[in-house]
Amino acid sequence: MNENSKTTILLVDDDEDFLLQHKTLLEAAGFRVRTAGGRVEAEKMLAEQRPDLAIIDLMMEHHDDGFALCHHIKKLEPPIPVILVTAVAHETGLEFDAAGEEERSWIKADAMLAKPIRFEQLTREINRLLGKL
Repeated sequence: MNENSKTTILLVDDDEDFLLQHKTLLEAAGFRVRTAGGRVEAEKMLAEQRPDLAIIDLMMEHHDDGFALCHHIKKLEPPIPVILVTAVAHETGLEFDAAGEEERSWIKADAMLAKPIRFEQLTREINRLLGKL
């Protein structure tokens, strides 16, 4: 596959292990991956190049960074699909998602996945959101 024809994914998380693991898996699956360790870095990358899809951790340096970045992307480039990933349910027992219209109206993500994420689950969501299923 030509490098220029690859789907570009912006992967944003403050967990370096998560970034390295998922970047490696996504690249092996044929995607071009740009990584950012937080919201500010991701916003700079968005100003330079538009990704085809973004995968964003919910809680980073500030607890609402994922929500804020998701809102930023949807305001700047509404067509970019956004997957919000979170360990909130795992760590607190509280569950929420972006399945309903009401949740999507304020969450702004196109999908939410709970950490730990199975790679098959992640690639299925990526393909669904990019219309490749």
